[in-house]
Amino acid sequence: MQLSATNRMVPFLLVLGSILSTGVGTSLAKSFLFPLIGATGTTALRTGFSALVLLALWRPWRMPIARRDLMFIALYGVTLGTMNLFFYLSLQTIPFGLAVAIEFIGPLTVTVLYSRQLTDFIWIMLAVIGILLILPLQGNQSGLDLTGVLFALTAACCWALYIIFGKALSHLHSGHTVAIGLVFASMVTLPVGIIDAGAIFTHPYLSIVGLIVALVSSSLPMSLEMAALKRLPHKTFGILVSMEPAVVAIVAFFMLSENLTLMQVMAIACSITAGIGSAITARPPTVPLVT
Repeated sequence: MQLSATNRMVPFLLVLGSILSTGVGTSLAKSFLFPLIGATGTTALRTGFSALVLLALWRPWRMPIARRDLMFIALYGVTLGTMNLFFYLSLQTIPFGLAVAIEFIGPLTVTVLYSRQLTDFIWIMLAVIGILLILPLQGNQSGLDLTGVLFALTAACCWALYIIFGKALSHLHSGHTVAIGLVFASMVTLPVGIIDAGAIFTHPYLSIVGLIVALVSSSLPMSLEMAALKRLPHKTFGILVSMEPAVVAIVAFFMLSENLTLMQVMAIACSITAGIGSAITARPPTVPLVT
C-alpha cells in the first residue's frame, strides 16, 4: 500500500518529538539533579522512575512474551541502561551539544551500514557535514576531557545496538517493550547510582524533579522512538536522528545558556535538511504497519 506524503511525515514527527523531549529532560537533569546527586544518581532516578511509570501505564505482564523476544528485550534494556549511564557521565566533563554529536556516531554508523538507495547517501552526506561542523575540529577546544569523550563514544556504541535491538522487537507492542526494557535498564543503573540517588530522602523535592526528568527524557521519547521504529527501516531512522545534535544545540541555548556560533547554525541547517529529506524520500514499508 502506497503511503501519502502526510503519512510519510508521521515518523519524522515522532522522532522530532522524541529528540525535543530528550533534550529538555536532559537539560533539566543537568541543571537541577547533577549538582546534588551526580550523573550516576541522576541516571538511576531517570531509568527507575521511567520503568515504574511505564509498567503502571502499559501493564505488560498481561501479554505473554516468547522467550526469544524476552531475550532481545533484555539486550535492548541493558544496552539502553548502559547508554544512559555513560552519556550522563560524559556530561560531567564535556558540553551537552558536543556529547550528543559524538554519541551520534552510533546511529550514523547504522545508517551507513544499512543504506542501499542513492538518495540516502545524499542525506548522509548532509548529516556528516552537520556533525563535522559541530565537532571541535578547529583546535579551539583542544583541552577537551579525554575521559568524557571516551564515555560519549561508549554511549555511541550502545546507541547503535539500541537501534538494532529495537528494530528486532518492532513486531511487539511498543509500550510493553519499552516498559520491560526499562526494567532491565534499571538493573544496570540502580546498582551503580543507588547510593547517590539516596539523597532524595534528605531532599524530597528531588523525587518530583526526578519523576519529571524520567517522564520527559525517557518515558515519552522512548515510546515515540519505538513507534517510529515500527514505521521506518534502520537506515531512515538513523538519518532522522541526525537532527539530534542540532535540536540539542537549540534546546541548550534556551535552557543552559549555550551560545550558538555561526558554524553551529550551519550544522543545524545541514542536519535538519537531512532529516526532512530522508522523511520525504523514505520508501514505504513492504509489510503492513503495526499499530
